Amino acid sequence: MLTLHGKSGGKFCDGLSRRSFLSIGALGFAGATLPKLLQAERVAGIGRSHKAIINVLLPGGAPHQDMVDLKPDAPSDIRGEFKPIGTNVPGIQICELMPRMAKMMDKFAIIRSMVDSQGGHDLYQCLTGFPRNASGMAGGIPAAGAWVSRLYGTGGKNIPAHLTLMHPTDHRQWGDPGDGGFLGREHGPFRLAKGKENNAGLDTVENMILRDLTLERLKDRHALRKSFDGFRRTLDTSAEFDSLNEFEKQALGILSSSEMADALDLSKEDPRTVERYGKPDPVWRADGAPKMTTNLLLARRLVEAGARYVSLNFSRWDWHGDNFKRGREDIPMLDQALCALVEDLHERGLHKDVSVICWGEFGRTPKINAKAGRDHWPQANFCLLAGGGMRTGQVIGSTDKHAAEPNDRPVRFKEVHATLFNNLGIPTNQERIFDLQGRPHHPVSPEVKPLPELI
Repeated sequence: MLTLHGKSGGKFCDGLSRRSFLSIGALGFAGATLPKLLQAERVAGIGRSHKAIINVLLPGGAPHQDMVDLKPDAPSDIRGEFKPIGTNVPGIQICELMPRMAKMMDKFAIIRSMVDSQGGHDLYQCLTGFPRNASGMAGGIPAAGAWVSRLYGTGGKNIPAHLTLMHPTDHRQWGDPGDGGFLGREHGPFRLAKGKENNAGLDTVENMILRDLTLERLKDRHALRKSFDGFRRTLDTSAEFDSLNEFEKQALGILSSSEMADALDLSKEDPRTVERYGKPDPVWRADGAPKMTTNLLLARRLVEAGARYVSLNFSRWDWHGDNFKRGREDIPMLDQALCALVEDLHERGLHKDVSVICWGEFGRTPKINAKAGRDHWPQANFCLLAGGGMRTGQVIGSTDKHAAEPNDRPVRFKEVHATLFNNLGIPTNQERIFDLQGRPHHPVSPEVKPLPELI
């Protein structure tokens, strides 16, 4: 872990050796080591683009039949309390609590027939395409962001390729953004979000700690600047910095430049845009995440700055009780923030390059339980997609009359990941990397194809 201090005069590397510092350990920078990649990029003449993925995760499993797959003709103990409303795409209906999305459904695609959820509380498939217990990769399964980091690299010299705004959670799997797997820790996510004080000792805690700074305080421009400026002063007064070669200095420049600070500084954003995303709720949701609507805005700003892959977790959707009470609280907030993000991308001309996906680990039971909740249901799940040049304004797949099983077009997690890689221009069936036992692997198995409906 690398700790950045907010005061000058301290060590800039917590006693790390020069070699370990330059490898930048678990930071999600692109390249076998960052200096080597930077050098290679210069030789190759790789230019800057905005191709990227924003992965919005709903920890706990959101209720598909109460959001995007309502069954108004089902019995009351199945259909629930929410009513469907029409959208700006004829024939597509979604929940009444999602009026913003209804007005811009032409910019979204819904998959209603996700089928291979594992049934446990784990976002691993949303991050990798594989179940956590999958085998066959010596060194571990890389997160999708790690593949993007390894194969694509960063779009800005001072921004890591693979970033996460996922808050570490008491239920570890809801705050785990995955890692570099056999691709190496250097391709794992650069963590920006803090957890609660009682889980601060988890090994999933953020890679970058700015003293006295949390995401909740990013609105404090003075605190943000003080933290980054202090680190820059430390570098300027360090004799060790003078011994670094050109590309090593550039690697350190990622940490010491203003680009990261600027991307995280919401005071630089139009206040009307910030307001559009909705007011965040920093209250922690039991063992899940807070409802930080501003994290979706930060994701857009990080992508604009050069990040290729940004993941974030939003709230806690494991509603075994009070499903409809919680739905009235959480669904409108998600609707506002997610639609603001997609609107933003369109207004900035990024909608053809930046893919947005929103999903959770499984769906919920058709039948409402005695506590007015819905339980785990891996047989049917959903996801929302936007941007990336995809053909939106459509629904892929359907479920039966109780939203219990897919009627047609079953879709697997790997197919969705293949589609996202395709949007980036990564040929999933051609690129291969060898694991720690010398066996070749692709980002997605060659037999898995992108969804033809979307590309």
